[in-house]
Order: sequence, then structure tokens, then C-alpha cells
Amino acid sequence: MRLLIIGIIKGPLASAARIAMDRGASIVTAESVPQALSVLRSRGADLIFMDMDLPIHLLCEALKADRNTTPIVACGIDPTPEAASACIRAGAREFIPLPPDPELISAVLQAIVNDNEPLIWRDPAMEKVIRLAESVARSDASVLISGESGTGKEVIARLIHEKSPRSKKPFVSINCAAIPETLLESELFGHEKGAFTGASARRIGKFEEADGGTLLLDEISEMEFRLQAKLLRAIQERVIDRIGGSRPVPVNIRIIATSNRNMMDAVSKGQFREDLYFRLNVIGIQVPPLRERTQDILALASHFIEKFSEINGMREPKLTADAKRALLAAPWRGNVRELENVIHRAVLLSNGLDIIPDSIRIDSIGDPRQVSDIAAKATRAAETATRQLIGQTVTEVERQLIFDTLDHCSGNRTQAAKILGISIRTLRNKLNQYVTQGFSVNESLT
Repeated sequence: MRLLIIGIIKGPLASAARIAMDRGASIVTAESVPQALSVLRSRGADLIFMDMDLPIHLLCEALKADRNTTPIVACGIDPTPEAASACIRAGAREFIPLPPDPELISAVLQAIVNDNEPLIWRDPAMEKVIRLAESVARSDASVLISGESGTGKEVIARLIHEKSPRSKKPFVSINCAAIPETLLESELFGHEKGAFTGASARRIGKFEEADGGTLLLDEISEMEFRLQAKLLRAIQERVIDRIGGSRPVPVNIRIIATSNRNMMDAVSKGQFREDLYFRLNVIGIQVPPLRERTQDILALASHFIEKFSEINGMREPKLTADAKRALLAAPWRGNVRELENVIHRAVLLSNGLDIIPDSIRIDSIGDPRQVSDIAAKATRAAETATRQLIGQTVTEVERQLIFDTLDHCSGNRTQAAKILGISIRTLRNKLNQYVTQGFSVNESLT
């Protein structure tokens, strides 16, 4: 766990740093936003603690420009509810009051460590995949993991990293399909100051960030053909060239790539370099779709029920026999990712009661007329909702949205905050504000 602390390290903030170090975090410090950005661009971090008196919004804007998703936790001494709420609105993921509570610090660090889905399987088809991944983990050979979207390819990649001698070093992932090709080269290899318009400082890329560890190239088949040549050189020679750089930079990493396409078809069509394909596919792992490992479905569903019940502060519902049959009969075109979304909705719709087939809503992908009709209905509903908002202030709309969401959740504040995308503390502060303004808020709300 690499923790960046931004602020003057003394007093309560120094205490927070010591607690984090006692719980295994390695600490890097910066006293200002520019210093923090320099650290993030050169070394990276898994989590940021930031003094609430510093401009959190400026850091968030800079991270967004850098396409950096490192979570920020704001810290402050005896904050008012308004001040804590302002930090959340500025972009902080959460707020920790100072002096620090050791248990709270531990919980935040553990949440980051556990941010990825655990590996859960019961089916023999998946058993073979797991055993193969574990057997190749000790080597440094490149691995190409293939499979449909949502099957869990990144989970397998993380397993290989965790079972490898590189497990104590960084695991860095980049989605080659999610970043425009004009930016992907800089994301991978970094750039020097002045290399192009807007390059105001040196920035290391994912190759250097993963040095000593593992680099996952997600959806590698979507990489632009020209860039494939530079990637091939990096894999073969273990050196990279920053954009605008004057000398090669050595890197020590293991490459894992994933694809949801048939890579040999891409090669035969001239869309992917054959020599790069063979460099990546030293070891090939094919992850079967969920419909071909049906024994995993109920095990994964049970895990997601437990997960989303805890997140939403609800009693954990049980799957009825009819609901289990419905899950096993579904085609699962979106695989594990689709199953997770379906179970999330089912938990919310159950309101703590047993999950029945009516709570399991599986998206229909088939008749274009049906899809078109659904889209038309959604458009009409959106237009109606928009017209109803005209004439109201943003504050009034926000207040009504909070009240409507609480009503939908039968007063469960934890569940409502999750749906609204805000912290429970922010929701509580909003409700207290409405009370002082004379609005009626049911005190029995949980």
C-alpha cells in the first residue's frame, strides 16, 4: 500500500501517518498540490490523505486531466459538518476527522486493499483455469488471457501476479480500448517536459510505474497498429522510450495481456502484428463464459448478495428455489459482470426479504424492435421528468431527489446514500440542513 500524505506532517496528521505505517503502508509526503502531482507522476500512489485546508478541488481537477483515479481521503481537525461536506463535494472519497481513530485508518486502508473482487469458483471448467494460472505464476513469461467480456480476465491476471515472486511490487493495469490512441502512447511510455503542447512536466508511464511488478494490458487487441511496434520493442528489449526522451529507460516488468476477441482472426486480417501476438502468447489462458461453468453461478450470486447487503445496510436476503432456477437458466451474455449487476438490483428490490424470480431482471438482447420500443419509452420518460424540473432551483431539485430516494429505500439512509453516490455523512448533513430550514425529516429513518 503506497500512501501519499499531502500537508504539513506534524501533530494529528503525523499521528495518522504513524498509524498507517504501523499497518503496513509505505508513506510518501508532499506539502502542496504541485509537489503531490510531481510524486504521483513519478512514483504513483494507491491512496491519498490530504489536509482539508489545502485546495482539494485543484488536485481533483489535475488528477482528472492526468486520467489518474487514485482515491482521496480528506483529513481535518474538529471539522464542521459543512466543511466535511465541502470536501466530499470537491472530490474527496471520504473524510477522516483528526486526531485520527486507529480503527478508522485501518478500515480505510483495508478497503483499498480489498477493492478488487475475490476469486470465487466451484465449476471444474474454472478449476482448470485457476490451476493453470497458478502453475505459470512463478515464471516471468508473458501471458495472454482470452475470454468474453465480463468473464473475469483481470481477476485471473491479479491471481498470477499475487502468486508470483513479483507480488510485493506494483500491479498496474491500463485499458487499451478506453484511452484514445493519441494519448495511449504517453500513458504507456510517459513523456518528457515540453515533448508536446501541454506537457508542462515529465510524466512516467505505466511501464515505469509497474517497474519490478506486473503490467496488465487490458483489451490489447484494440491497440493502434503503429503503437504495437513500440510495444514489441519494449517487450523484447525491456527498455522504453519516453515521448521526447533522448535515451532509453530500462524496465523490469512482466506483461499480461487480455482480449475478448479472437486474436488469430485479428492477425489474419492485418489488424494485429503476428510477431507481437507470439510475444504475448507465450502462455495462453482461455477463460470460459459463465454459461459454460454453471456451478459458479450460485456461488457468485451468494457472494454478491452478501456484498451488496452489507454495502446497503440491509438484512441479507436468501435466494428462493425458483430464483435459483432462473439464475441457472439465464444466458449471461455479460457473464460475471452482468450477474453482479442483476444481483445488485435484486438485493435492492428485495428490501431485505427473500429474492424471488420477479426481483431478477435480466436485460433482453434480441429483437431490435423491442430494444427500440424500450429506448422510446425511456426517452419519453426522460422528457417528462425534465419538464417537471423547469422552474425549480438546483437546491430544490437536489432536496426533492434526496427525499424521493429515501422514500424509495423505505428510509434506509445507507442504501439511499449508495444510490445517490454520496457518503452517509454527506446525506446526514443534508438532512440536518433541511431540518434547520423547516422541512420535515422523519427521525425514524435509519
